[in-house]
Amino acid sequence: MQFKIYTIPLLDDGQIVEEMNRFLRGNKVVNVDKQLVTLNGGGAYWSFCVQYIGNAVMTNKEEFERKGKIDYKNELSEATFAVFSRLRACRKKIADDEAIPAYAVFTDAELAEIARLDEITEKNMLSIHGIGSKKMEKYGKQMCQMILENNAVTNDKVEGS
Repeated sequence: MQFKIYTIPLLDDGQIVEEMNRFLRGNKVVNVDKQLVTLNGGGAYWSFCVQYIGNAVMTNKEEFERKGKIDYKNELSEATFAVFSRLRACRKKIADDEAIPAYAVFTDAELAEIARLDEITEKNMLSIHGIGSKKMEKYGKQMCQMILENNAVTNDKVEGS
């Protein structure tokens, strides 16, 4: 675990705040402690101690801003891209049934990570950044069931949950 300290004067022009926000969005933050510090001379500043895990995955927005739109056909192997495409079709059906945008079910980045799994199971899907127990309960179980029912992914890649 690592720590980073930010000291932000009350009259900050927003530059340090934006720097801290970029850092927070780009790292897996464990805890943030904040404290208002007042000086004897009348000045004051906020002090933030950020506890984080290094080498965390970037958010989809930051990845998009850094690389531009991701072309998964170029990023994934041919076989993995075929799985990814089938997963997108399952996601679309779930999104249409729920009347929500497809990215609210799973993002393309999450689908790409699912497609890279050796076996697509609920347990393995939970290991992916961005997929928690609530998302798994709401959409993941349904996605696994659709994959099994439709044989959307080759049988050696899917295992029942």
